[in-house]
Amino acid sequence: MSVAASAKTPVIAARHRGLNRADICDQNFIEYVRDWDGPVRPAPAPDQAVLPGSACTAADFLELFESQLVSRHLDLMARVLRVRNRVFYTIGSSGHEGNAMVARLTRHTDPAFLHYRSGAFMAERFRKLPGMDPIMDSALSFAASKDDPASGGRHKVWGSKPLWVLPQTSTIASHLPKALGTALAIEQSRRIGHALPVPEDSIAICSFGDASSNHATAQTAFNAAGWTAYQKLPAPVLFVCEDNGIGISVKTPGGWIERNFSERRDLDYFYADGLDLAGGYADVERAVAHCRRTRRPTFLHLRTTRIMGHAGTDFEIEWRSIEELVKVEAGDPLLRSAAIALESGLLGKDEVLARYETIRARCFAAADEADRRPKLTGLAEIVAPLAPYTPAAVKAEAERSDYAEKRLDIFGGESKLPENLPPRHLAIQINQALHDLFCKYPQALLFGEDVAQKGGVYTVTKGLHKAFRNARVFNTLLDETIILGLAQGYANMGLLPIPEIQYLAYFHNACDQIRGEAASLQFFSNDQYRNPMVVRIAGLGYQKGFGGHFHNDNSLTALRDIPGLVVGCPSRGDDAATMLRTLAALARVDGRVSVFLEPIALYMTKDLHEAGDGQWLFPYPAPDQAMPLGEGRVYAPDASDLVIFTYGNGVPMSLRAAREIESRRKWKVRVVDLRWLVPLNEAYIAEQARSARRILVVDEGRHSAGVGEGVITAIVEAGFGATPLQRVVGADTYTPLAGAALAVLPADSDIVAAADILEPPR
Repeated sequence: MSVAASAKTPVIAARHRGLNRADICDQNFIEYVRDWDGPVRPAPAPDQAVLPGSACTAADFLELFESQLVSRHLDLMARVLRVRNRVFYTIGSSGHEGNAMVARLTRHTDPAFLHYRSGAFMAERFRKLPGMDPIMDSALSFAASKDDPASGGRHKVWGSKPLWVLPQTSTIASHLPKALGTALAIEQSRRIGHALPVPEDSIAICSFGDASSNHATAQTAFNAAGWTAYQKLPAPVLFVCEDNGIGISVKTPGGWIERNFSERRDLDYFYADGLDLAGGYADVERAVAHCRRTRRPTFLHLRTTRIMGHAGTDFEIEWRSIEELVKVEAGDPLLRSAAIALESGLLGKDEVLARYETIRARCFAAADEADRRPKLTGLAEIVAPLAPYTPAAVKAEAERSDYAEKRLDIFGGESKLPENLPPRHLAIQINQALHDLFCKYPQALLFGEDVAQKGGVYTVTKGLHKAFRNARVFNTLLDETIILGLAQGYANMGLLPIPEIQYLAYFHNACDQIRGEAASLQFFSNDQYRNPMVVRIAGLGYQKGFGGHFHNDNSLTALRDIPGLVVGCPSRGDDAATMLRTLAALARVDGRVSVFLEPIALYMTKDLHEAGDGQWLFPYPAPDQAMPLGEGRVYAPDASDLVIFTYGNGVPMSLRAAREIESRRKWKVRVVDLRWLVPLNEAYIAEQARSARRILVVDEGRHSAGVGEGVITAIVEAGFGATPLQRVVGADTYTPLAGAALAVLPADSDIVAAADILEPPR
């Protein structure tokens, strides 16, 4: 590339030392255009190549150039107005404006997951639908106005519902798994006859930086994409690596991206020069066409640069030499675009500068208007899209049972319907409830490790694969991050994913896919986008003769503080069935993300007090019965001498302890099974505590940050802190192997002992 700035490097270095780099970038463009004196060709017709040999037509170029200018002036505006506290985000797109080519050559119905340097992509995609203004929409987002059509003022995001750009926040590769999941969902939907919200030949687009490509979350997406393609399964995802050679201040080794990705047999590699619209257009076009035609995962290595630092707070002059900065600024893609405009004869110097200044004025005018628009102020409106809940509609959906014919076919006749069978244990009733959900929801998918032919480690999913075949029940590779990424992708396409995480300890490997991605989408899209799912996780302790920590994980902390998440934990089979119906209804009606936590040690439990008593077997509830969100189950509701709050394994333990306490102390004991752990129903807890003369909280989780802390807080804040109270809880330790595990977990005897030390009521 030939630019005037490169010839003037020593002069610029002396003159511009210590000046704001945004001002330098702005002045460079103006001076470059004014000083340009190259040859001028006869202007091409709109449908002719902008320069000889280019695949980019004159019409293509003029609109792409405008999109680049829009992106640049949004960056410049943000830098100016941030110091006046009128703009709240300064991670810019300068140097990445070539991504406008990706937007132009794809469709607005190709779901896009974009990183933060995507201003030009957005400006160009806005052309796909009439009547949309990328400048005003972006200004509202920069200003955190509640009129922002993307997030409602909750974050500066690139997003648009009509343009199928799903909002991402400060993405560092965490969006790659769900982009792949969305691509797979497009293909999966066709196999099960599900009507897609986008055309069947759509592709998923995912952009990220060269530094982010090294992240473990990115690598898991690349691996899963290759794993899929190796089996000749379609996976139409376009990974766009925008390579600017640096991650904040850490430089990417020269040639690393090409070396790392060009030789992967099941990830098809393409390179394009994103600094040159005339030269790079054909290569971007080839990559997009290849992905759409072959339905294979495609890696587009797009050359970019980074102008003006990582963000407004990144003062590059403190850690880069002035000579290096000047060299970077000389490679500004807008200088090359200006040269193309001038050399092609499409625009004269005055016309280029006039367009440049007109767009600057539009950006500042939009910023002024956005600053006058209302901001989010009250808590209620801020959190409104986080966890929508419409109880009546959820109840109606959960109790809907208009699939009787399908049930008869799947279960094998009236006499074999689960409600007509003898009482059964937890694992069987979860299995029966899943069969019911698959009859009810033809868009339901169940997937994870070992869930198909094997039926899961504990046979909880046994028979589902045989009944509903591989298109709806299937095994994944051993990677929890991709399992939850797939779930988000399927949900994006209107399916009902029911992923399984084999053990609670394995969830921690992939927690951010729920915390940072799935549970945040409704919030950051102002409830325009939803990715509903029911995540099944086997967990908690008390397994006998098996496992240690990774199979007896009692830590719920990673789940308890995820905003918007619902966590249900049944202790018995009939509750599991009715809870699953409500969770599925929450997903379908309100778009919620939920976790169904299954106590492993209770899967096969049949007895409560003595061997053979069968008191932990329960009849299967008819399909028109469901459990209201937040409602617990109370044993001995009229008892008030002692009230025990618990969940999961703690329920049968507390019931056994209650019988001994009643025998020894002559107290009447009430046991409250919370069932719903996130969010805790504080009003329900307070109501149960109101009549209690003494309280025990039995929490099989750990001492620190367990459910019990939330229960006690609810009791105290409701004004019942003076009631004599004890907590029985697990130790702050990992769970050891074999019988030693029982030494770190609560036992029946611990509950009895805690009751013995409670002070008598005054």
